[in-house]
Amino acid sequence: MFPDMEQRIRIEEIRSDEWFQKNYEPIKEIENEEVNLDDVNAAFDDPEDDNEDAFEDETGPLTLNAFDLIILSQGLNLAALFDRRQDCDKLQNRFLSRNPAKVILSSMEVVAQSMGFKTHIRNYKMRVEGLNADKTSHLSVMVEVFEVAPSIFMVELQRAAGDTSEYNTFVNNYCSKLDDIIWKFPTEKGKSRIPRLSKSHS
Repeated sequence: MFPDMEQRIRIEEIRSDEWFQKNYEPIKEIENEEVNLDDVNAAFDDPEDDNEDAFEDETGPLTLNAFDLIILSQGLNLAALFDRRQDCDKLQNRFLSRNPAKVILSSMEVVAQSMGFKTHIRNYKMRVEGLNADKTSHLSVMVEVFEVAPSIFMVELQRAAGDTSEYNTFVNNYCSKLDDIIWKFPTEKGKSRIPRLSKSHS
């Protein structure tokens, strides 16, 4: 990659290249798509495997490659991937951690259960579900751990069911209790590790 930005190939040029187009299928944007709870439940519920290790896949969490990061970050600006200033209508939230993947999920499970939610872990994914703060509606959240680099993991939370505002409230409360596993960037010394959601403007 050329250090001179004027000579550096652009994302549009990469995508239009004949080599890149071969067998390429564009990724559909799913940010605003409702998660099918039948699919979510199918990924976790298997009565024959109830007693098996939740981390039965010893290969570790899914590893993100360069193209995954480009897609997630909306270009080569990786700051957008872990932007703390997220909109209130976001249905997905992400943060980084340098703890082992199993420790990350185990810690998140303990916190979720302490908040009164039920959890189910399988292969570096966790389903968190229960009633909202007012105990008037059901909230379901999917958590998945991805490996970005050796010893660096990305944790993604995604609303599967429930009101968006309730989800955002849950994320703020939940992440405020995960300070020990959320990685603090070197440039953010003295700042909170919590990826707080911005307030909506009227």
